[in-house]
Amino acid sequence: MSERRRVTLAFTGASGAPYGLRLLQCLLQADAEVYVILSKAARVVMGTETDLRLPAGTGKTEAALRAFSNTELGRLVVCGLEQWTAPVASGSGAPASMVVCPCSTGTLSAIATGASNNLIERAADVALKEHRQLILVPRESPFSAIHLENMLKLARLGVTILPAAPGFYHRPRRVEDLIDFVVARILDHLGIEQGLIDRWGE
Repeated sequence: MSERRRVTLAFTGASGAPYGLRLLQCLLQADAEVYVILSKAARVVMGTETDLRLPAGTGKTEAALRAFSNTELGRLVVCGLEQWTAPVASGSGAPASMVVCPCSTGTLSAIATGASNNLIERAADVALKEHRQLILVPRESPFSAIHLENMLKLARLGVTILPAAPGFYHRPRRVEDLIDFVVARILDHLGIEQGLIDRWGE
């Protein structure tokens, strides 16, 4: 029996909550162990962009996300924003991969400067210092020179910058098709099998 894949998934206050929620569904369906961290702004944006209203408290949030994901596969652990004892805050305990989806430009800046003011920033800092996989999914338009400089700095450190910019060659017919395009690219980079979108030429 293969070891369960462990992934940290952080939601921040950028527009694009449906991308992160769809990614969560797919990770759990792939039987991954997912550590979820939500910024305060992410909770607000999620309530604005979706019908999901997350209650206060990590336990209640876990239950709500589990119900939303509609799967008994995988393992879901919600970490508090200041839960410094969480595995994701430790170089010896953090998962091998972390995705920030969506990633606000404020979070991007904090990660680029090593701020570590909350658990999202600390978990990303751990990924960087331990040379583990870190994928950032910014959703902003247009990008300023500051945003681009931060992305370049992180890309040079090995971070994957994967903007939420869906393609159209698969002839999307629904908003969900556009979401799946981006999520499929994230899953590809995580090395997790996905059947959301056919690869070019298939």
